[in-house]
Amino acid sequence: MNITVNGHALYAYTGGKPFDAAKPTVVFIHGVLNDHSVWILQSRYLAHHGWNVLAIDLPGHGKSAGEPPRSVEDGAQFIVQLLDAAGLQKAALVGHSFGSLIAVEAAARAPERISHLAMVGTAFPMRVSPALLDSSVSAPMKAIDMVNTFSHSMLAPPPSALGPGTWLYGGSRALMRRVLASNTQVNVFHTGFKACDDYRNGDAAMAQATCPVLFVLGENDQMTPPKAAQSLVAQARQGQVVTLAAGHALMTEAPDGVLFALTAFLKT
Repeated sequence: MNITVNGHALYAYTGGKPFDAAKPTVVFIHGVLNDHSVWILQSRYLAHHGWNVLAIDLPGHGKSAGEPPRSVEDGAQFIVQLLDAAGLQKAALVGHSFGSLIAVEAAARAPERISHLAMVGTAFPMRVSPALLDSSVSAPMKAIDMVNTFSHSMLAPPPSALGPGTWLYGGSRALMRRVLASNTQVNVFHTGFKACDDYRNGDAAMAQATCPVLFVLGENDQMTPPKAAQSLVAQARQGQVVTLAAGHALMTEAPDGVLFALTAFLKT
């Protein structure tokens, strides 16, 4: 479905169910050069088990129009505006990587409107190497290859993600190329990575969040290793940690583990 936010159409996947603002709602927020499709198993399951689901393409990404967020703060403000546009008083936020920083900043800005906060493949600070930042501009296809090397710890996903025989590296590279090409005005690869690298408010934002918090971390994650999330874990008021046998691409490398962690958490 499309929702008009700030005068632009935002695409949100609803898991095959009609949007109903009266239901408890989960907003899924993707990371750099990803889109709503990375949450396909988790969003569809929740949509068919009593939840309202909005798995969004961030502005300027994929099927969504508008200016892409140039900072984590911009992204968080947009999420609050999305809740207003959708007529939602409260929602749970689930974010991956860049999306997890957007989610915690949103939870700090509007704590009374966030029921749950799940941070998947997260870290603070979320540093990006200067070489990768430079390559995202000068050689984006090379940088996409680098990111996929660092993000995956296996070649093919379990069946409940993308189907048996799917090549994780190739599928992820294709998605990232498609999202990069979807915006001809702004390099959303560089913009997203720079926003991650520039963000300084993570610990303070987590301390301001009042809802329960779930951390889903990959024990083989080279992009955001579990130890890099510990300052956030320490600041969370009602935090719990689930560590899975996966790299940074947790939703496809450990799809059931992510789903089971989220469904158990959202019942609290």
